[in-house]
Amino acid sequence: MEKVRIETRCPFCGQTHEVEVYEADYMAWEFGATAQEAFPYLSADDRELLISGICSECWARTFSA
Repeated sequence: MEKVRIETRCPFCGQTHEVEVYEADYMAWEFGATAQEAFPYLSADDRELLISGICSECWARTFSA
């Protein structure tokens, strides 16, 4: 199985992050599968990076109660 690296830049801190996923899973996500369906092997933090680009540190700092 081929893997692809997806690079994201957090809109809050500007840091670049990479997430590695299987190409077929990435295509499924691009065609409408949810991140949870397409990437069950990723952590919630990594899935959030793909969805919003927000890194876990900024997410916690911005959205924690």
